Amino acid sequence: MSDYPGTRGLAFREALLWERGRAGRIGMSLPENDVPRAEMDDDLVGDKPDLPELSEVDVVRHYTRLSTWNFGVDTGMYPLGSCTMKYNPKINDRLASLPGFAGLHPMLPESCVQGALKLLHELERDLLEITGMDAASLQPSAGAQGELAGMLMIHAYHAYSGKQRRKIIIPSTAHGTNPASAALCGYAPVAVQLSADGVVTPEAIREIMDEDTAGIMMTNPNTLGIFERHIAEIAAIVHEKGGMVYGDGANLNALMGYADIGKMGIDVLHINVHKTLSTPHGGGGPGAGPVVVRGVLEPFLPVPRIRKRGEKYELASDFPLTIGRLHAFCGNFAVLARSLAYTRTLGGDLKQVTETAVLNANYVKAALKGIYNLPFPQPSMHECVFNDASRRKSGVTTLDIAKRLIDFGYHPPTVYFPLVVDGALMIEPTESESKADLDGFVEAMKIIAEESATNPEAARDAPKNTSVSRPDEVRAARRLILRGETPKRQ
Repeated sequence: MSDYPGTRGLAFREALLWERGRAGRIGMSLPENDVPRAEMDDDLVGDKPDLPELSEVDVVRHYTRLSTWNFGVDTGMYPLGSCTMKYNPKINDRLASLPGFAGLHPMLPESCVQGALKLLHELERDLLEITGMDAASLQPSAGAQGELAGMLMIHAYHAYSGKQRRKIIIPSTAHGTNPASAALCGYAPVAVQLSADGVVTPEAIREIMDEDTAGIMMTNPNTLGIFERHIAEIAAIVHEKGGMVYGDGANLNALMGYADIGKMGIDVLHINVHKTLSTPHGGGGPGAGPVVVRGVLEPFLPVPRIRKRGEKYELASDFPLTIGRLHAFCGNFAVLARSLAYTRTLGGDLKQVTETAVLNANYVKAALKGIYNLPFPQPSMHECVFNDASRRKSGVTTLDIAKRLIDFGYHPPTVYFPLVVDGALMIEPTESESKADLDGFVEAMKIIAEESATNPEAARDAPKNTSVSRPDEVRAARRLILRGETPKRQ
């Protein structure tokens, strides 16, 4: 590659903290204790924790070293399919960090947090405008909890209607948490086969939809990156049998500004605002997964809900059919503040975000078509899925390709998901990446493809430029070692 983005620079290593620790070292200055010492019964105290004793400089250097090993969207391209690892504008962080927001205490009376409540209320209005739905709740604190909230509302709806149901339809291209969310509500997942072009057909739904099925969970675009073009007809079939349609909105970044979710026939949709609307994503949180609903499900929304009375805002819980609270207070407020900053700074340009995300995915798809196997060649939305079928003859697998990308300075894409594609390489460049960045990624992928034929060991031994190359991931998960000798390079 002419412009090599990987690194061969210094990689700071260190012994384990227990090995660096020395008795008597302390990393903080505490005031002199003026309270008489009181001994405690050893039986009550138990064994002392096995913690290293470290100086302040030991601790600072430890965490600084760890930070040099990190890779994130502020470091380089992060094409994790389905995860939407896009750049997060720093202005959103700055606005969410304003003292009036960052310093709020959750127990303050409503009269003291009118600005925060107004922010939440306006974000709800923006989400409704983006989706075309009727009512919203910002209560769910993650995408999976948004799924659960949606299923709880569907469950409550059927219970209120007088007849609970036992099954839920879940296509194989749904997100992996969908079956778990349904099962938590007592529903048994019912699989549905895809057509040859990777979508759910009305005929397939008509065969399995009955009066004992609560509804369907649809991810649109699905995890193959393909738009479910029959969604409105499928929704009509489900509604005809008294079922409800849950929409997984994790991929809303492919639809913003163009699709009216309500007109698709979806009854409840969760939105991963920590992906679609810019909050930093990854590392397990923080997150937020608001839900938007059609009017038929509005009575069941979680509480408290934000209500405007005149010029005042309040948190209201007087909704008798609600599914109740999902957590304490208002969740990850700073995540929601960033989301409003995103919608207000972009405004109508949200359509351009969608256009660029879709264009970037299709650019990568066209550039690598014929070099890597493409199980579903249909036009993509926000992501595209290749696999390793054309590389396996040289003994190079999806994992090898992903590991080799690290040497070129790119975070690997999502691998082995979705499960409907054997050896999947799921690439989502998002709208963040320029053509030059995409070209560099494509060039690296082409070099790896060429290596698989001429020098397959280059991929099978990768990565070479990292502190640790290929740890035994199964052993690491089952036999976690927290102290001992520093592992040798493998």
